[in-house]
Amino acid sequence: MQFSDLTIKTFLQELGSATPAPGGGSAAALAGAMAASLCSMVARITLGSEKYKDAWEDMKGIQELVTNATSKLSSLATRDNEAYGKVMEAYRLPKQTEEQQNTRQNAIQEALKGAALVPLETLRAVHQLLGPAQKLIEKGNPNCITDVGVAVLLIESAAKGAAYNVRINLSSITDAAFSRETSDEVQALMKSLQHKVKTLNQKVEMGIG
Repeated sequence: MQFSDLTIKTFLQELGSATPAPGGGSAAALAGAMAASLCSMVARITLGSEKYKDAWEDMKGIQELVTNATSKLSSLATRDNEAYGKVMEAYRLPKQTEEQQNTRQNAIQEALKGAALVPLETLRAVHQLLGPAQKLIEKGNPNCITDVGVAVLLIESAAKGAAYNVRINLSSITDAAFSRETSDEVQALMKSLQHKVKTLNQKVEMGIG
């Protein structure tokens, strides 16, 4: 089931059901997708105005990038749900014999790695939206400043949510090298993102007046 094919109402019903998936990882990815779509809207509005013709070339590049980001992040919402399903499948494997126990443990570890890597992709994808958001604040139609501001807030929320989901899976992974490398990337991305988000929020506040 591709979440992008569902109505908003149906997805929210799925999200609010008594099952653990879809959960926070999928919600984070969709928050990122909404941020990308808001950026797309502002770029399109700017492209539609002769008043901002000097920014059109930048807007065209942004439009292509954020449209691809919307698609990717929508897909990641579905993939996050699927990754969780694989973890649950691994935990349900038989464990009566020593061989079964080893097979089950290996399957759990591989599934947990997959469940960590999907939200890491989400974090990478939303981090890449910061550049377009900055250009939209600086060169986009100023009447859309709050739309870009909401996009920045969604980027921050999506990033934090994705980072949470990476970390919770890393806590059960026994591959120390994998955990260290993944954790280091998460920390670096979040440090960079939080600094940039702070700057963009200030620019939005100045734009609003």
